[in-house]
Amino acid sequence: MKKRRLLTGVVVAAVLSTILTATWVTVGPLRAVPPTERHAPAAAAPPGPQWSTAWAAAPASGNRTGPPGHTIRNVVHTTIGGPSVRVRLTNRFGAGPVLFGHVTIAVSAHAGGRRDGSDDPSDGTAAPGTMRDVTFNGKTRVTVPAGADALSDPVALDVPVDTDLLISVWTPVRPPVSTYHVDSKDVSFVSPGPADAAADPSNVSFTGRTTSWFYITGVEVTGAAGTIVAFGDSITDGAATTRGLNQRWPDLLAARLAAAPEPDYGVANVGLGGNRLLLDARYPRTEIDSTAGRSGEARFAADVLERPGARTVIILIGINDIMQAPRQGDPAQIIAGLARLAARAKAQGLRVVGVTLMPFQGWGAWSPALDQLRGKVNEWIRAGGDGAFDAVADFDQAIRDPADPRKLRRDYDGGDHLHPNDAGMRALAGAIPLDKL
Repeated sequence: MKKRRLLTGVVVAAVLSTILTATWVTVGPLRAVPPTERHAPAAAAPPGPQWSTAWAAAPASGNRTGPPGHTIRNVVHTTIGGPSVRVRLTNRFGAGPVLFGHVTIAVSAHAGGRRDGSDDPSDGTAAPGTMRDVTFNGKTRVTVPAGADALSDPVALDVPVDTDLLISVWTPVRPPVSTYHVDSKDVSFVSPGPADAAADPSNVSFTGRTTSWFYITGVEVTGAAGTIVAFGDSITDGAATTRGLNQRWPDLLAARLAAAPEPDYGVANVGLGGNRLLLDARYPRTEIDSTAGRSGEARFAADVLERPGARTVIILIGINDIMQAPRQGDPAQIIAGLARLAARAKAQGLRVVGVTLMPFQGWGAWSPALDQLRGKVNEWIRAGGDGAFDAVADFDQAIRDPADPRKLRRDYDGGDHLHPNDAGMRALAGAIPLDKL
């Protein structure tokens, strides 16, 4: 394994991707973590880590059509707030270096979908007085090599909790391939022309729309208690939830934490639609634009272990290994993969919550044999994974139909018999033991 290199303003990792699968890249996107950011043990006492993750998304793949415009105004929603903020850009799936000519962050003039049920959709307009330039080692421009991320300097901005932020990224030259998260369950804004619109507090220049996030993978704040990382597939990504309302189970977990005696941890959602535990997307013909991403094992370090402030990971993954071709017919292989993830997390001092796989009868790939395989994996998870897990969240029990446990409850079904709707997501968030986080 090659040593990781920390470049000026850009963190690059050169880690050979030898985990499990033949993958399209040989250079992984792992980042070097300065000593002050090494993960503390799960029982670390207040005041908590220096930085915690307020929002996150897992880069999925490269968009071969490039970005939809030169300036992307990404709309993201915070799970915690703080007096200082920094941004992580990403070019993990790029075909070459990307020049980011200007990056800004602002509080949106509209809060978005909030925990109290209100919905004030962002329209791309910044709240007065909140627009800030984001710098990298003091410079407004940064070039990020393919396969790498860039971490910004701290920015003095009072970031509110449960509120939309606007992260605007201007690329003077549109790259041929842009790293993105495919389905944000929200609407972001695009300025298609070549001019730099990143610092425009109005939405006048942003005539385009996109439902993807481009070039961003994290927002981190100071003054918080730490981060819970939600790792999974399209269920964690909120595939059947209402766009713009922030009703994914990680969002609702953050709401539960805010209302409970437990510390108000940030929740980093690194779910990826279609993601598998053991194989890369479209294996063995994985391409740079395979939108379900690298395997869970291959992306676990970058998306989980190196999240600032991470103290606990909640692992819900494996159903796509059962359903998708080529199917994994041996439950022992899925169990072994989950155990490896848990062991890696514990080696970093994180607590691990295992999550049972949910029913999916009615989905096209379902069969009695596949459901039996799911049941065997769940037996191991419910038993604590032979010590792999510190706690278990039984999502299967929380959402299944009592009259037919092979199905989702009708009132929790998002319509395709696999993905929960908003009500189902509330049931899932309610199944997580807060005192074990």
